[in-house]
Amino acid sequence: MAANTGTYLIRGASILGGEPADLLIRDGVIAETGTNLSAEGRADDVTVIDAAGLVALPGMVDVHTHLREPGREDAETVETGTRAAALGGYTAVHAMANSTPVADTAGVVEQVYTLGRAAGWVDVRPVGAVTVGLAGEQLAELGAMADSRARVRMFSDDGICVHDPVLMRRALEYVKAFDGVVAQHAQEPRLTAGAQMNEGEVSAVLGLAGWPAVAEESIIARDVLLAQHVGSRLHVCHVSTAGSVEIIRWAKERGINVTAEVTPHHLLLTDDLVRSYDPVFKVNPPLRTDADVQALRAGLADGTIDVVGTDHAPHPSEHKECEWAQAAMGMTGLETALSVVQHTMIETGLMTWADFARVTSTAAAKIGRLADQGRPLEAGEPANVILVDPAARWTVDPFRMATMGRNSPFKGRELPGKVVATFFKGHPTVLDGELNTPYPYADATAGVA
Repeated sequence: MAANTGTYLIRGASILGGEPADLLIRDGVIAETGTNLSAEGRADDVTVIDAAGLVALPGMVDVHTHLREPGREDAETVETGTRAAALGGYTAVHAMANSTPVADTAGVVEQVYTLGRAAGWVDVRPVGAVTVGLAGEQLAELGAMADSRARVRMFSDDGICVHDPVLMRRALEYVKAFDGVVAQHAQEPRLTAGAQMNEGEVSAVLGLAGWPAVAEESIIARDVLLAQHVGSRLHVCHVSTAGSVEIIRWAKERGINVTAEVTPHHLLLTDDLVRSYDPVFKVNPPLRTDADVQALRAGLADGTIDVVGTDHAPHPSEHKECEWAQAAMGMTGLETALSVVQHTMIETGLMTWADFARVTSTAAAKIGRLADQGRPLEAGEPANVILVDPAARWTVDPFRMATMGRNSPFKGRELPGKVVATFFKGHPTVLDGELNTPYPYADATAGVA
């Protein structure tokens, strides 16, 4: 059982960007909503937060985070990664399986889950590997991971495509037993061997081996048909091409149970940045063309793409500050995601703050089967809440971030929007834009509360 996390009266916040209202948070839930709620005459001490000009949103849920621990603590730890998540407005993250050892057993996913509770900044939901050791040869212990204390519901070999169609079919069939989902890194390996960037005009000019869009699109086309055939749930990781959006739209029109994510960096950045040869722009899948960026924005706006997933991928500096061909692929994203989505989707008029809540919280919680996340900001609901100042402007400085990774592609950019407060289970992990204290689990090694 968790300790009492206090009582907080949030006054005058714009709920989902709409009319201002007050929220009273007590004992981990939203106790009351309304206008002109009073802090006087209550039995408990109430901390009043003036939220005039701020937007209240459900805590964000990331379906795609790399926390690196266990095994790569030189790049990130569960502690540092979840601190970054809280500052970015997240109250839950899904930790990808490509740790060392790989999260392909009940023991490893329980270790990650326990580390998340010990940290206390957000809800850490481990993602189990689809195949043993991410080797693509035999299924991992899917059932054991699902039945573990971590209650894994998402499985992915992210970073490596499950390219064997028979194995992918078996995985989709297996996870149906516990309403799980296979999250596919869509990349045909034979079409991307040695690839360094998006295949196109820029790669031709630079003389770098190209990464064709069809490598992603062909796997998505195959997998949506497999998901339809076995009647299972498929999630497509980090969609990056206009063709992929069209295939997913086609699948959804036919009732196939597929969801998809897009990263913040694929909503803003293009392969033209690779002309600098700065490895901070090296990522998997690669940055694409402006036409792809526009298609991804449109797909997110119309619901073809369900969620924004950060694909937060921190690396030690020596793995990025080197020549392009030797550099690791990946970018950080937890602390910049909200701002990039505000910039690309809200300030362009493509989405509202209510839409933002859908693609960063509500839909993500449904995909991961997190019952207490992504909930309405109403009385009786869990108090996973963030307050955002949409008028704030800030310049990205990777060295001032909580993540250990300095590989932010937005370094030096001015971005809009800032998280002012994050409430996780009713406890303020972030106040006044700064880390406060973690959620006080009474027993950080206990099972699911």
